[in-house]
Amino acid sequence: MKIKVVVHEAEEGGYWAEVPAIPGCATEGDTFEELLQNLYEAVEGCLSVDVAAPETGGKDRVVEIAI
Repeated sequence: MKIKVVVHEAEEGGYWAEVPAIPGCATEGDTFEELLQNLYEAVEGCLSVDVAAPETGGKDRVVEIAI
């Protein structure tokens, strides 16, 4: 899976980035390399947040997939 990230240079030095496809998912780093490492952790954390269990009925199924 590929996801677009917007990288900004921070006024105080370093970088910060946001992931438009995942509202509220953002991180920072003193160097670009640190930012990239933090981005992987941030995206994983944002995607692993538990949400309310979906309601199913009839022949519906809940399936968990890895991406």
